[in-house]
Amino acid sequence: MRMSEDEAFETFKTIRWDENEGQPYCGKCGCTAVYTFKARRIFKCKSCEAQFSVTSGTIFASRKLAVRDILAAIAIFANGAKGYSALQLSRDLDVQYKTAFVMAHKLREALGKVADRTKLDGVVEIDGAYFGGYVKPANEKWARQDRRLLENQTGKRQVVVVLRERGGRTLPFVTKAEREGVPLVTANVSPGTTVHADEAPHWDVLSAKFATKRINHSEAYSLDGACTNWAESFFSRIRRAEAGVHHKIAGRYLEAYAGEMAWREDHRRMSNGVQFAQIVDAAMSAPVSRQWKGYWQRPA
Repeated sequence: MRMSEDEAFETFKTIRWDENEGQPYCGKCGCTAVYTFKARRIFKCKSCEAQFSVTSGTIFASRKLAVRDILAAIAIFANGAKGYSALQLSRDLDVQYKTAFVMAHKLREALGKVADRTKLDGVVEIDGAYFGGYVKPANEKWARQDRRLLENQTGKRQVVVVLRERGGRTLPFVTKAEREGVPLVTANVSPGTTVHADEAPHWDVLSAKFATKRINHSEAYSLDGACTNWAESFFSRIRRAEAGVHHKIAGRYLEAYAGEMAWREDHRRMSNGVQFAQIVDAAMSAPVSRQWKGYWQRPA
């Protein structure tokens, strides 16, 4: 935040075109000979005459925020150990809520695009947790219903199924029911992996393909070497983000929030400076967002 706009622009150039020592080149033809303009911070290719800016072709394409504010937003976003709300970000940057909302979701999208989705191996823990579909309990005890039953839910409840490699990566998926996580385990876990799960009956079929260890949570959290504590650690983080930061992370954005929390969980031991650099790199390598570019200008 102490940077001038000129300093922020030069920093952004260095990050964007790091492989060319911070010197801009055309994204269309790759030509390194470009014109600069005094009136505007844009470039023009001497070969194909295409005009481009420091954010052209990235997830920040067609931006209106100053470059310094973008870098500040990334630094603030990185510092949120349990996430960072769009309302708080809008206050910190002194921008409208919708601007901060789109900015935060662009960063989540960028992190999702660079996530390593190769198969997990070693020891993998699997579990599921329900989000959304909240039904407010009735005032009087006699009128209250068992909200765990399907007939007493709103139909909006979703499940985050997490596959977590001990000492490694976290892969979250959003499904309608936890049993839908069975084919996800088969598709994303390498053969020969040891899989830990609770005693839900839909996980029984995994024993045909993997060495499985089961834990009965009604008896213990960890017993005879079997546990899902790594998976539960991820759910602990996302629950705290829901209760203390965002207050609601269900619905169509649940997958984006789950991906963000998986990234935070996997990089929790890194300094915030390293996290900042990784988020900037992810944003610079991510293409133009088809979901968020012009989000607020779309017809109803």
